[in-house]
Amino acid sequence: MNSNPTPFPPPELHDPTPTPGGAGSADAFKTTQWSIILSAGAVSESVSRGALERLCSVYWFPIFAFVRRQGRSPEDAQDLTQEFFARFLEHGYFARADRERGRFRSFLLTCLKHFLNEDWRRSTRIKRGGPNALQPLSVEDAELRYAAGLRDTLSPDHLYERRWAEALLERVLHQLQADYAATGRSDVYRQLQQFLWGRQAELSYADMATRLGINEGAVKVAVHRLRQRFRHLLHREVAQTVEHGGEVEAELRYLLEVFAR
Repeated sequence: MNSNPTPFPPPELHDPTPTPGGAGSADAFKTTQWSIILSAGAVSESVSRGALERLCSVYWFPIFAFVRRQGRSPEDAQDLTQEFFARFLEHGYFARADRERGRFRSFLLTCLKHFLNEDWRRSTRIKRGGPNALQPLSVEDAELRYAAGLRDTLSPDHLYERRWAEALLERVLHQLQADYAATGRSDVYRQLQQFLWGRQAELSYADMATRLGINEGAVKVAVHRLRQRFRHLLHREVAQTVEHGGEVEAELRYLLEVFAR
């Protein structure tokens, strides 16, 4: 039985060693993706749209899952998801932002509910991969992911939040893996990732030291650095979806609550 601590490192969710001007600094929150979008007119349209597209790309599957939970077929859910984002990116819904400021995930879900309630549909359906479309999963992949979670009895709203949390975490882990690959340490990440979020490590530090051919102290240092970088990336990713830096810690706590449900 492994006696190592819980893989995810609470409660210090903030980045303990922020880089100057980086995600841990106060200045960083002046240019988060969501604050850029909300400051329409203060930045160019291309910059604002780019920020919006970046955020929306993370939310494609959570939106698809919400629509599926409403009883739509896989094909209809994908078409509606594509149409929703096409309209959203064309600023058809974005005029509501000034009245509904807050976290991006909440704002997006409010817009989606308006969209579904009004049941706006174009006579010519926006085809998958057409103009203004994001680059989502295929309908088959999306349906497989949705089906894998059918055992959940969460409401559509809670399912959306769960998929949001999973998508955010997946993005952070992808960035973390890319960081290690960029410095030629892919094998280090592959070996040590078991000490990260949501999983019980299969090996003790001592066993990992034997596997890597280093001493146990070096393993502890490597895991500490991995977790530190993970915290930094998680903090930075969450920061992009809130307007003010003071909201990040609350959003991180809420992320943990979503996984605890």
